[in-house]
Amino acid sequence: MLRVLTAVIGIAVNVLLSYITQRVGLPFYLDTAGTIVATALGGVFTGIITAVLTNVFCSIFNPYSLFYTLIGVLIAVVTAQAFKRHKLRKISFIPVFILILALLGGVPGTLFQWALLGGPQFDDVAYISREIAGEGSDTLFFFTTMLINIGLNIVDKGLTTGAALLVLHIIPPVRRKAIRESFWMQKPLTDEEIAGISKRAREEKGSLQRRMTVMLSVTAFGLALVLSWISVRLSYDNTKQEYTQSAVKAAEFTASVVNPYMIENYLRDGRNSPGYQKTEETMYRIRDGAPGVVYLYVLKVEDEGCRFIFDLESDDGEEAFEPGELSPFEDAFAPYVEQLKAGEEIEPIESNDRFGWLLTAYAPVYDLHGNTICYAGADASMSYVSGFVSQYLLRVLLIFSGFFFLILAFGQWTSRYYLIYPTGSVAAAVEAFMQGSEDQDQDTLDEHVRRLRSLDIRTGGEIERLYSAVCRMASNTAEQMRSMRYYSEATAQMQNGLIVTMADMVESRDSDTGAHVQKTAAYVRIILEGLKRKGYYAGKLTPKFMADCESSAPLHDVGKINIPDAILNKPGKLTDEEFEIMKTHTTSGREIMEKAINTVKGGSYLKEARNMAGYHHERWDGKGYPEGLHGEVIPLSARIMAVADVFDALTSPRVYKPAFPLNQALQIITEGAGTQFDPKVVEVFMEALPEVKLVLRKYNKT
Repeated sequence: MLRVLTAVIGIAVNVLLSYITQRVGLPFYLDTAGTIVATALGGVFTGIITAVLTNVFCSIFNPYSLFYTLIGVLIAVVTAQAFKRHKLRKISFIPVFILILALLGGVPGTLFQWALLGGPQFDDVAYISREIAGEGSDTLFFFTTMLINIGLNIVDKGLTTGAALLVLHIIPPVRRKAIRESFWMQKPLTDEEIAGISKRAREEKGSLQRRMTVMLSVTAFGLALVLSWISVRLSYDNTKQEYTQSAVKAAEFTASVVNPYMIENYLRDGRNSPGYQKTEETMYRIRDGAPGVVYLYVLKVEDEGCRFIFDLESDDGEEAFEPGELSPFEDAFAPYVEQLKAGEEIEPIESNDRFGWLLTAYAPVYDLHGNTICYAGADASMSYVSGFVSQYLLRVLLIFSGFFFLILAFGQWTSRYYLIYPTGSVAAAVEAFMQGSEDQDQDTLDEHVRRLRSLDIRTGGEIERLYSAVCRMASNTAEQMRSMRYYSEATAQMQNGLIVTMADMVESRDSDTGAHVQKTAAYVRIILEGLKRKGYYAGKLTPKFMADCESSAPLHDVGKINIPDAILNKPGKLTDEEFEIMKTHTTSGREIMEKAINTVKGGSYLKEARNMAGYHHERWDGKGYPEGLHGEVIPLSARIMAVADVFDALTSPRVYKPAFPLNQALQIITEGAGTQFDPKVVEVFMEALPEVKLVLRKYNKT
């Protein structure tokens, strides 16, 4: 109702102002104020409806109004663009806007007036233009008229634009927003969202928006073209038939007034014959009353040609044949000469010769015995028909042009608000939902579901049913993901519990490790975050890798379960043989993890536990054990664990040594960069000392 009311009020204002100017006799119309307001409130479609229907109703008192429909449509389009780009918020742009509207009204308006009327529509404009241009130059007269029309349109559009902006200022913002959003069949989209849908449509060759635009343009243009052609063709046929009947009746009427017994006298004495001039005057009256007839004559058919008895002077001043003058047959009449010489009646003949494009009708002049004495001929000018049809075609095209844009605007408006925008917004929401379903954040997924439901599409029909089905599917998927994540988290907790239990089993055999598992896991997390922050090993440090490393860190010494207690808890220095046995905890740990991986099908989180257990005593320079790997050949997780493990060993007391002071331990770590340890790992570890100290304070008693 808001949309309809906006258009109705706009049309009423336009028609009323135009009627007043028509009655007062002003040389302009004031019929665009309502169009500007309707366009500003309801968009280009409402503006085009207002413009077209304004001209339809104004044609009741101004028959030429319909021919200017295209100008009103162009004004609506320009106004829509100006308000869409917020140009009219700037005072400096208002004069530019008025000038643009004036040019749209003045230039095409002058062209239409010249094409339809042959000159200015208003007498005052014609008088002033002719006074300025003079009598000699029609071109100067034309351009003078155009300049005057542009000037009048500046006044016209200035008044209407000012009135429209004043009305828009008076209307409350809440009401303006309500009218503007009343087009939506869903939650109104923002300008950014609309731009995103339009951008995607431009990028995709087979987009729905592009296909609909092409289809509507072709359909509207084809419809306008076909209707124009049918209308012009019917008009041509009707006009031709009318002119044919006019020529036939004029010939028959002339044949009835010619005295057949005076023909020889007319040929011998010409205009001096009794009754000749009276008959000629009657023929003039017959021709003046016959639409389209330009030549009216009476002739006698002879072997050599046509001998004229009567021939009226044409309106264009062409000299008529004198009584008794002989004219040879034209080529178009050759097939009918024998019939004419025999005095028979013939059908109207269409010809295009030295006299122009004509349609000729002959009526025999009979004597009392029914003998044909001569023929009365009437020529209807088909050039008049052609000129009339051309004028008619121009008028039809001007009228249909406005309705063409109306059909196109209606189709685009319908397709956008009932199809393109709903499907585009649903597609964007579903894509965001699908990306959220891959994320681990359930809150994000729920937010996407709420966003999808908030679209509130109410187009009716298939689109609304599709939207409802998508909403149900998204909601069910979100609930399934919630359940899957719950079970996944439970599984992860059980997995972590098993890891910690295994680590505790190993640690319980070592008498002085002192929360070694917890501290090394914390150091591993600190190093991982530091590497991520610095951008080191970006291709390797995925969220999954980091989670696997942190979870698997407690298992790095799982191989010590195979080391005898006497060696594991020996208070003194190990012998070479004992140290060789101690070194086997790396290979034992790797084998234990390999068996676990084979047992737990797809247990990829244990792969980093295997790497840590097997290679955390390898050195950067290749002098470590068990395989003597070097540099980045050593798995990244093992290189990280190497720093964490050694630092904790240095800062923790053992049965064979006291804890090193922190500064000394850090110095040893720093000196090992590039020889024992990965330099990048040492770098980020040293940069995270505040966090490292927090771990030390939490777990160390001294």
